[in-house]
This record gives sequence, structure tokens and C-alpha cells, in this order.
Amino acid sequence: MAVRRPNILLILADDLGYSDLGAFGGEIATPHLDALAMAGVRFTAFHSAPACSPTRAMLMTGTDPHIAGIGTMLEVARPGFQGAPGYEGHLNHRVVTVAELLQAAGWHTILSGKWHLGDTATSIPAARGFDRSFALMPAGASHYSGAEADAFSVVETAYQEDGVAVAELPADFYSSDYYTDRLIGYLGERPAGQPFFAYLPFTAPHWPIQAPAECIAKYRGRYDAGPEVLRAERLERQVAMGLCPADVIAHDFVGGEPWDTLSAEERAWSARAMEAYAGMVDRIDWNVGRIVDHLRETGELDNTLILFLSDNGAEGAMVEAMPIFGPIIADRVNRLFDNSIDNLGSPTSCFWYGPRWAQAATAPSRLHKSYTAEGGIRVPFFASGPGIAGRGRASGAFATAMDVAATILDVAGIAQPAEWEGRAIVPQRGRSLAPHLADEMGEVHPAGTETGWELFGRRAIRRDDWKALWLDPPEGPGRWQLYDLGADPGETTDLAENRADVLAEMMAAWDRYVVEVGVVTEPVSVFEMVRD
Repeated sequence: MAVRRPNILLILADDLGYSDLGAFGGEIATPHLDALAMAGVRFTAFHSAPACSPTRAMLMTGTDPHIAGIGTMLEVARPGFQGAPGYEGHLNHRVVTVAELLQAAGWHTILSGKWHLGDTATSIPAARGFDRSFALMPAGASHYSGAEADAFSVVETAYQEDGVAVAELPADFYSSDYYTDRLIGYLGERPAGQPFFAYLPFTAPHWPIQAPAECIAKYRGRYDAGPEVLRAERLERQVAMGLCPADVIAHDFVGGEPWDTLSAEERAWSARAMEAYAGMVDRIDWNVGRIVDHLRETGELDNTLILFLSDNGAEGAMVEAMPIFGPIIADRVNRLFDNSIDNLGSPTSCFWYGPRWAQAATAPSRLHKSYTAEGGIRVPFFASGPGIAGRGRASGAFATAMDVAATILDVAGIAQPAEWEGRAIVPQRGRSLAPHLADEMGEVHPAGTETGWELFGRRAIRRDDWKALWLDPPEGPGRWQLYDLGADPGETTDLAENRADVLAEMMAAWDRYVVEVGVVTEPVSVFEMVRD
């Protein structure tokens, strides 16, 4: 009797905070995702890149984004890093995607959602292994169709289906709903008996914060006490769920105005913004429930490994990933949209919820999206489905988005080749999670593994529990700091002076990382380029 080859469903949320899901300590109603997470394994030390497209490169290729061609965000690749290998601004030919390898091995490969890995002829989904694809090509877009869809962005909203530009979206388009519709439709088209690899990268809850009115209404009044209270509530639940040490010291808020300093009108507006954000997350969960129902009805659920994560920490500042365009977008938003309190979350609104709500979600970690501090790179991740032991457990094993590609290939029984279509392919840097999922003991990475991050000149290097971190002012001191994350997950106590010996070792590790992946240290960060 032939052994059924496993299906794989990879779900990616965009800018979802670490504790936004109920299974990770949140209050937002996410019953479908919670059920999957509690039937699988949740990871409490899972890490992404600091921002969107670099993480997507890690997921698709299993290697560092500086190797894969996304050494910096697509939107700033050309102005600052002309011609540098690894900074092409799209997936390059040193890598092969998991979709390409699965497609060649007989999987039906489908994508519905945000791509953000290039729009060149050789980097679009149709050219990188997807049999069927409905894809948002740039970094972000309105979650609705209509006249306002392009107004907020300096980058034209562009969708493709199977490599062909989509001329017009349906009048009732809402991103999370439509992506799910197309994914379910593609699943229904696959040849009988063929396993599938389905990639569902939601655009939500990336700003602009927009959600169906009925979803927003569910949270009316829930956030009137402000982000400080919300953070305390979530941390308390994380401790009760065993996701966080009881004696943890959370990092202080960075940026934004304390709740008690705001006027009554400002508090009301901010609370409504958070209600709309919760509505977006709520709607993601509803759509995941639709997919689970479809898989159950078609008899595929028990043979489907489901992997879920966010692409980075919560979005704490407007267009943090695109600083060059921030002032332009802010001007457009102020002129072209109705952000009055009663209109927040509608198709004609365009706003973001600010750094303090984001840090309520990233706590106890420091900062949020775009930073190499833990708040920018520690994200929710769970695996659910066949081949998992100890269901319902929380694993503290360190892992990264590069491990997802290695896991997918391992589960599928596919080895990454040294060559692909006549060209050499760099080895994956990730390690399969499958052995760890099947065995409740052990780590994903062996002791002494060194992992680096760099984006916009912000840097970090980690070995075991030691982490060296570089942040420019005002968020950091403009020098290397040193943290023991095992004792201090909030990055509150800098040990650089007390443990100069360890810092020296970490600096040597950083130098190795720069050489191995090709980090360009000049020009300086894009933020300095903007100031100049």
C-alpha cells in the first residue's frame, strides 16, 4: 500500500504581534488558530527577520536574506546598495525555493496572498515554483478595492494571477477573505491524489488597519484602559500559560505617549484604532477556520502539516519598513482619508495604531518591527498536524524562519540539491524542526550555533542565550550591547562592560556572519541616508 505524501499548509500573518493570539496570551477571539496551536507545538523563542520581505526570503529559501537577494527592503534596495550581491531587491539565482523543489517532486504548489519577493520575470511566484498563484506583489495595499485602494501608497498596488497582471478586483474584495477564497479554489483544482503545498501569506494585520464593521464591533470598549493595562494583562496570561517566566522583567515602553497624558478624545481615538486592529486579527482567524473546515470535509486535514507564524514583530511606527517614503505617505493619508473616530477601520480610513499598542503585544521584549531587538524578531510560531509528539506543549527551543524551509523539505522527503537548473545553489542555513516536533526533548540548533540579523544598519548576533545588539540613537546607544536572554528576555540589563570577554567573542561571531552572508556595512543605514 502506497504511503500518502504529506500536505503542507504555511500560513503567514503580516505584522501580527507575539501575544495577539489567544494561544499566546491574547484576548482577541482566535478560536480556530488557538485550536490548531493547542493541538500542536507552540514555540516561545522563534525568530524572524526584523521586517517583511527578508523573512519571506528566509521562509522560501531556508537561508539568510542577505544571501537570497533581500539584504535590505525592496523599497530601498536600489538607492543605497547598487550592485551589491545579495541586495538585488528580489530573489536571486543563488537560491532555490521550496515551491520549486516541491513542484518538481510532484506537489501541487499554490499561493494566495502577499509575495513581496520581487516582480522581475525570474522572481515572481509563477517563475519560482507555484502552479497557481494570486499574489499581491508590493509591500502593502488597502485591504479593500475601490477608488481609495492606491491612494495611501507611493508604490502602485499590483496583483498578479499566475504571472499575469490582475486588471480589476471584485467590488466586495477584502484581502483576508479573498485570499482564502482563492486558496480554497486552487485546492479544489488539484489533480486527485496529488499532495499540496499551500502558502497563505495574509496582508493583515499590516496597516492600513481595516476590517469588516461586524468584526470591529465585537471589541467595542475592550481597550479603553489603554496599552499599559493591556500589556500587563497579556503578560499575566503568558505567565499562567507557561509561556513566560513568572519573574520576568519586561522592557519599558519606548516611544509614544503614556495613556494618562492623553486627552479623553485622544484616548477614545486610540482605543478605537486598537478595536479595529483586533477586528483584523479576528477576521484572519475566521478565514483559517474556513480552510480547516475545507480540509476536514475533503479528508485532508489529518494528512496536513500546518505551520503558522508572523513575519516580524508588531508594527509600532508608521511605515517603519519604508522610511524614505514615510513623510510622503503621511501627507497623503492626512489629505485623502477620513480618520474620524466613527470611520476608523472602514475602506475610506487609513491609519496605524502606534508604538505602545505594538509593545503591549511584543512584551516582555524590547521594541517592535524593524528593530533587531527581541520585539522586532521574536514572533509567534506553531506547528500542528501529523508527526508531532507532546501536543499542546510550549517549546523554548531557539528557531528561526530559515528552519521552516528545511522542515518542509524534510517532511516531504526532499534533499536540497547543490545545483538547480544548471546553477550552483547555496546550502540552507536552517535546520529541520521535524525531529524536535517528533521528540519532546532536545534543541533545534546545536550549542554554539551563531545567528545574525541586520537591517537598516541595526544589527544583532546570537549564540545560545548570549545576544549582542547594536541600535543607533534614540532607541539605542550607538554601540554594542550584550544581553543574557536566558536570564533577561526583556533585554533590560546591558552586560557589555561586566562581560567584556563574552562581548569580544560575540564581536568575532559578528565578523564571521558579515563575511558568510555578505552584509554590506556601507553606506550606513537608510535612516541616515534619509537624514542626509
